[in-house]
Amino acid sequence: MPKHGHRIVDRNRLRRRLSELVRTELLAHIGRTDLLIRALPEAYRASFDALRDDVRTLRRRFAPKESMG
Repeated sequence: MPKHGHRIVDRNRLRRRLSELVRTELLAHIGRTDLLIRALPEAYRASFDALRDDVRTLRRRFAPKESMG
């Protein structure tokens, strides 16, 4: 049985997508902080654009107001 019901290929694809989105969409805006992102099972079926929208929602929620530009 695959770990968490998903193949390693699927888990790695999701990890790479989220890593890239966090790097490009989030890190420059949230400053120095620790952040844990835990993907829900639906994330495996989500498109890259849907994941990007979710990461941008996180940015709006956690970024200081002056860096929202």
